[in-house]
Amino acid sequence: MSPTKILIVEDEMIIAEDMADALTNLGYEVTAIVPSGHDAIEKAATTHPDIVLMDINLQGEIDGVDAAQQIRSNQQIPVVFLTAYADQNTIERAKATEPFGYLLKPFQDRELKTTIEIAIQRHQAENSIRELLKKESDINQLKTQFLSMISHDFRLPLTTIQSTVELLEFKGNNCSEEQKQQYFEYIHSAISKVTEMLDDVLELSKLELGNIDFEPSLMDLNRVCLDVLAEVKISDRHQHEFKFIHGDRNIPVVLDEKLLRQCLLNLLSNACKYSPPNSLISLHLDCQDDRVLFSVKDRGMGIPPEEQNNLFQSFHRASNVRDIPGTGLGLMIVKKCVELHGGEITLESQIDAGTTFNVTLPITRTP
Repeated sequence: MSPTKILIVEDEMIIAEDMADALTNLGYEVTAIVPSGHDAIEKAATTHPDIVLMDINLQGEIDGVDAAQQIRSNQQIPVVFLTAYADQNTIERAKATEPFGYLLKPFQDRELKTTIEIAIQRHQAENSIRELLKKESDINQLKTQFLSMISHDFRLPLTTIQSTVELLEFKGNNCSEEQKQQYFEYIHSAISKVTEMLDDVLELSKLELGNIDFEPSLMDLNRVCLDVLAEVKISDRHQHEFKFIHGDRNIPVVLDEKLLRQCLLNLLSNACKYSPPNSLISLHLDCQDDRVLFSVKDRGMGIPPEEQNNLFQSFHRASNVRDIPGTGLGLMIVKKCVELHGGEITLESQIDAGTTFNVTLPITRTP
């Protein structure tokens, strides 16, 4: 465990050097000794100490109180004040900066160590509370987005199912076999959409909670790609043309097949969802020495440039998807699958000209 790093701000150099020696003997690391508030602000930003020991009465335009205020605001570094004397007004100003300790000169090494350790523990506790509050805020935001998605995106396919069932009940035996078949297709399609959205929610929850293990194993990339394409073609009901482009050699590699299938399935399903009927969707596979590259390209509606950076966030959907149902979770799931492999995903897109998602995964080849 690395020693606690301390920045000393003291304009009396003899006192500062004595303090540095004492801190070193106590097992701390002194990152710097500076004599002014201005220097303290600069050193705190460049050396990133764990704690600052700050003399209140410093020479210059910026005293210890002002310097502490800026350091706390900019770097969130705890500050312990040192002083031999301070008037009531200065003490009140110092209290307003929420210091992590206050030592009166002269002080003993034991007092110094105790004050530093208490300040560090308090700072760690505050950081933990801050992280918990942020997580709670993020969870509340996800809950709000999820409820909004349920009320909006789930409503359309469920309404389709209800309306179609009511038509079948109302018309009864007066429907032709052709009409009945069409109504059943409406129901099957709506159920598939609801199932797909629920699967996305469940998959993301597993990834967020860390309930999915990364289990790389020897696999045949060409076979996996062909299997996923066959699955997508069935669910797509042959509405699009598919093309698989790959090299001549089929080299076995070590990847997590389940996560890779999830990644490709989501990308290809999205391409189908947002592309016009009969358009071409292509899957490119390129296996290199230390990595594998996948590209899924469509000729669909494209993604607005200003929204592309937010596309991998939970529940985010592009503004031009209109009434096409979806959760806004598919790409978030893809990104997490890619990150578990230590890879990266990028996209290229133009409105009404299509989108290409590029996935790069590091690989281990077999001997």
